[in-house]
Amino acid sequence: MTAPPTTSTTASRSERLLELIAPKLQDVEEELRRNFQSNIRTIHDVGEHILAGGGKRLRPALLLLVSKMLRYDGYRDVVYGAVIEFIHTATLVHDDIIDEAALRRGRTSINYRWGNHLTVLVGDYLYTHSMNLALAEGNLDVLRLLSNVTIRMIEGEILGLETNGRADLTIDDYFEIVGRKTASLFGACCRIPGYLVELPDTSSKALFDYGFNLGVCFQLIDDLLDFTSSEEILGKPALSDLKEGKVTLPLLLALPRATPAERDAITRVATSKSFDGMNPQQILDIVNKYETLDETRAIARDYANRARTALEPFADSPAKEALELALDFVLERDR
Repeated sequence: MTAPPTTSTTASRSERLLELIAPKLQDVEEELRRNFQSNIRTIHDVGEHILAGGGKRLRPALLLLVSKMLRYDGYRDVVYGAVIEFIHTATLVHDDIIDEAALRRGRTSINYRWGNHLTVLVGDYLYTHSMNLALAEGNLDVLRLLSNVTIRMIEGEILGLETNGRADLTIDDYFEIVGRKTASLFGACCRIPGYLVELPDTSSKALFDYGFNLGVCFQLIDDLLDFTSSEEILGKPALSDLKEGKVTLPLLLALPRATPAERDAITRVATSKSFDGMNPQQILDIVNKYETLDETRAIARDYANRARTALEPFADSPAKEALELALDFVLERDR
């Protein structure tokens, strides 16, 4: 197995990625904070908790980089960057309730600190507030895109719940869920800048394809990290996905090759959502035995190459180079 890049290498790539848009990304952060202000004290407190948790802000960064590549000069990309991050955060808030997660980015999750009832309402608030922000910008094409993507994300969440705990999930089912839950929002954040400069449909589709394929790559690496990273780095225990009943691609690739005993071990953890009576190392041994971590990484690399191809029609520029660099950053990230 090829050794992953050092954290310092990944961090330096991250810095180069954000260099071109640092002032605008800071504007997005301020826009997020400003829109968490409310006369309802709890909304303010929850907002501070969310913002203090940080996050990669990868989706707003991609939106800003595409805007720069298209030579958009204005502030609307900042507002839409905040909208995208609010939508993304709403999905995380609801996911934590569904998964009964105690941690988010290494900190106490909102549902554990404030309870499920209030957390559901916070997620609803974030979704609705994001659409309100987008509506205020007055571009119905963007609003239609965001509405459709949000529906697809919710559909993906429903599909994920329906298949939770099932080891008979097909690889096609897996990619359908990934496309809806994760990749569609990446596609949208790269498509939005096309509306700001009235880009032709073919070019706008290429931007959506770039984001969508990057989003699939992002999720595949996320699934890999659940097997290869540590709680200290990732902010959650290893093999958390399987313990939550999620059978991800490394296991789906291993299952047809596994022995009956190995298949039974995977199925038992997924259905019971527990490692009781079993050492998690047994699961790690299975994916290592059939080399499905390397295979998953190769598939992620293929999606990154598809995203790179989608950028080819656009003129060379520092922003385009940064978008290509984003593919390497996603492939090599450790958290």
